[in-house]
Amino acid sequence: FSFIQYFTVRNRNYLKMVLARKEQYFPMYEETMKDYGMPVEIQHLSIIESGLDPKIKSRVGAMGLWQFMPATGREYGMQVNLDVDERMDPELATEAACQYLGKLYGIYNDWNLALAAYNAGPGNVNKAIRRSGNKLTYWEVRPFLPKETQGYVPNFIAAAYLLTYHIEHHIVPAVATVRYAELDTICLSNGVHMSTIS
Repeated sequence: FSFIQYFTVRNRNYLKMVLARKEQYFPMYEETMKDYGMPVEIQHLSIIESGLDPKIKSRVGAMGLWQFMPATGREYGMQVNLDVDERMDPELATEAACQYLGKLYGIYNDWNLALAAYNAGPGNVNKAIRRSGNKLTYWEVRPFLPKETQGYVPNFIAAAYLLTYHIEHHIVPAVATVRYAELDTICLSNGVHMSTIS
């Protein structure tokens, strides 16, 4: 309940903004997740990760809609260097997120534990499973997870609920401000050699 209250009372404007942005990304998410045989509800994870902002960078260096660290981005085929950072590419990052989440689900056979591992890493989830007496569901393992991860899945559930039932909470989407030049144009802050561009 506290996570729903967070979005409906203390952070209504954030939810309105996310509702506006979802029209740009959710159709692509749904298609990609269908290709990977994943529950479509997993698309709500990127709300928790990035607020549906492909350019957002965390304090620890994770970037993009799905907040990949540089090494994980490279592991899943994204180019990450001084010239190019494909973690900000919505389609490539979504493909990588589906592959990584599919791998995590294959390990735990539980979507909630897979989400927890996406946040805390499989090592922390494995440690929590051992500390719980080898329980195999997120809710049994939750007290043994890092503090942030204890709230991660409930936060995800609240976001999924509110994106579906926002009207019942009198939350109207903000007006989407899509800057099409940002979608089909590369803006450079410094000079780049033509061989790099090619």
